[in-house]
Amino acid sequence: MTTAPLLVERADHIETWTMNLPDSRNPISDPAIVDALCDQVATVNGDHDVRAVVLTGAGSAFSAGGNVKDMVDRAGMFGGSPYELRDGYRRGIQRIPRALYHCEVPVVAAVNGPAVGAGCDLAVMCDLRVASTRAWFAESFVQLGIIPGDGGAWLLTKAIGPARAAEMALTGDRVKAEQAAAWGLVNEVVEPDQLLEAAHTLAARVAKNPPHSVRMAKKLLRESQHQSLESLLELSAAMQALAHHAEDHRVALAAFGDKRAGEYTGR
Repeated sequence: MTTAPLLVERADHIETWTMNLPDSRNPISDPAIVDALCDQVATVNGDHDVRAVVLTGAGSAFSAGGNVKDMVDRAGMFGGSPYELRDGYRRGIQRIPRALYHCEVPVVAAVNGPAVGAGCDLAVMCDLRVASTRAWFAESFVQLGIIPGDGGAWLLTKAIGPARAAEMALTGDRVKAEQAAAWGLVNEVVEPDQLLEAAHTLAARVAKNPPHSVRMAKKLLRESQHQSLESLLELSAAMQALAHHAEDHRVALAAFGDKRAGEYTGR
């Protein structure tokens, strides 16, 4: 019986995605997991009942990144001529950062164990990160004689600044969860048995807000990474006009006045 590479559960407007290849430590270079992650992003983008996502890994690792056995064998996306390899990256693993970048709902990484190479980058592709004390991060590409082929040089620099990103990318050394928190790579570090609860608590803090305003706020945060202030102000004005006319805005104002939580419908 074939096992689904990505398990999806939903409760209280929050989806939990579990990478389900524990025997190989959840590599993300296989076409099946690439397709599953990208398809699920497309699904939540069109489903306004989903307000946040928690992404984690089954077993002891969050993700080992690329499948090293396939690299040794020059199989799958790691096989073929230089031109075929280039296309393999573009049509394969590079679809994941593109998909998660354009995911309209916030994604919380629940990093349960090692996040290595592309697995480290996968965690950084998420908007928020909660790490287990058993987790560690390694931008380890150089130790295998390769480079971050999935956007890691861009992602890490945005997340922790050029100096720390250079330290991780040029040494490939491990960064323990506590150090990652000190560097701003993760939002919180908790004991392993508290990880999913902490990640869902953080996701729930997001999901309790009016969903359209959350989606638009995330879009503005993404656009701020490459737009000028003037361009972002124009986009903000247009989105704010939509927000002011949303029914949830009126509900939020009433809830604020009554000092109670609002109940939002996404309208």
